[in-house]
Amino acid sequence: MDNWDDRRFFLAVAREGSINKAAKKLAVNRTTVLRRITAFEEKLGVRLFERLPNGYFTTAAGDEMKRAAEQVEAVINDADRRLAGRDTRLSGTIQVSISGALTTSVLMEDLAQFSRSHPDIRLEILNSFNMPDLARREADVAIRISNDPPEDLVGRRILKIARAAYVSRELLPGRDGKLKSSTGWIGWSLGPSSLQWVEDSDFPDLPVTAIITDPYATIEALRAGMGMSVLPCFMGDLEPDLYRMPPGRIMLMTDLWILTHKDLRNTARIRKFTTFIATALLRHRDLLEGKCARELP
Repeated sequence: MDNWDDRRFFLAVAREGSINKAAKKLAVNRTTVLRRITAFEEKLGVRLFERLPNGYFTTAAGDEMKRAAEQVEAVINDADRRLAGRDTRLSGTIQVSISGALTTSVLMEDLAQFSRSHPDIRLEILNSFNMPDLARREADVAIRISNDPPEDLVGRRILKIARAAYVSRELLPGRDGKLKSSTGWIGWSLGPSSLQWVEDSDFPDLPVTAIITDPYATIEALRAGMGMSVLPCFMGDLEPDLYRMPPGRIMLMTDLWILTHKDLRNTARIRKFTTFIATALLRHRDLLEGKCARELP
């Protein structure tokens, strides 16, 4: 379609509000995005963005262009999905959105096995905690931990992901059951969802003494004795230096889904992959559902 590529660059900047973020989204350099946006505005003879110190914001003309471009995008993506849904070949690319922790702690060997078994299928693993927009082809398959997946997607609930509270050996309670005075919570934010599990835990009165947003950095902080934190059991139970804080109960259980867009569910390579990865996840069921806790020292 004439000028669609211009509109694709425009939409990225309009949605991200930043040239740098748009460049990262489009997998190009910053200069390319800036040049394309400037040329597009000159071609149209209208300013689409206000360039402000805190970002790019659409003008009235930009708002109108955004609505029109999103309509065109929806038509193109719909056609692409429908065509892909007729693909009976076990070849091509599959973009899989999945949390990095689940990939590295559990599924990497399985993903490698799939690639070896199907060399004509190229896996693109997109490590993200955010749900991609499959209608916009941000991914083909999403493996997501959620009790409320988007209703416009199709897929299956595979099992539940368990979480528990973990500490280093040094912070385990003594024989009298008393907590060490230095024990506090390590949270991932001060938002309501992060604080709710503190309230629901066996230790609701302990303070949140640190915030760490990365799960692997949290593990290092736990090893160093910084405090106690909730981790997925598939991470915490594999760490030889960490233990579940007694009584060691499961605190949270969240559904794990394999999802795709309805137009892609019959694509041969998508069907092959989703069946394979569902079987792989079920092989790890005990670990994922928190049934592999190690004994306390």
